[in-house]
Amino acid sequence: MGKLTVRALHAVLAVVLTGSVLVQVLMLWMLISGKDPEDGSLPLTALRVITIVGIGTAQVAMVCIWRLVSMVRRGTVFSHAAFRYVDGIIGAIVAAALVWFAVTAVNAPDQRDDPGVTGIMAGIGVAILGMALVVLVLRTLLAQAVDRDVQATCMQAELDQVI
Repeated sequence: MGKLTVRALHAVLAVVLTGSVLVQVLMLWMLISGKDPEDGSLPLTALRVITIVGIGTAQVAMVCIWRLVSMVRRGTVFSHAAFRYVDGIIGAIVAAALVWFAVTAVNAPDQRDDPGVTGIMAGIGVAILGMALVVLVLRTLLAQAVDRDVQATCMQAELDQVI
């Protein structure tokens, strides 16, 4: 990955992370201050709290991606340290799916006339969990690459001793 690509990705992540923190703080301020322009009904408040938590899951994923991209730039991504960040991404995706299921549950009573909407929303939650499984498969591939790298280093050391 080139320096320009890494810098561009870091810039995008920084802008999105900053924006998400600002939105999160604004939403939290609206909840705490009681200056809600809406009617302050319970489902709306619940959805705002769920949204704040959902934004937090995205922020965790962005920080983990930032760290992985930095490891790619340094050439250290094929190490055991990378697993911590990949696991963080998997956890963030699973948390996002749980947040989406919470949104589905809060929204379900309003969809009594059209229960298909709740079914579609639940299907989206399952799709989000599917993304976590895809990242888990990629984690397995990373583990295989790390093992191959360790094996190659050992073979190189043995070859160096023979020569």
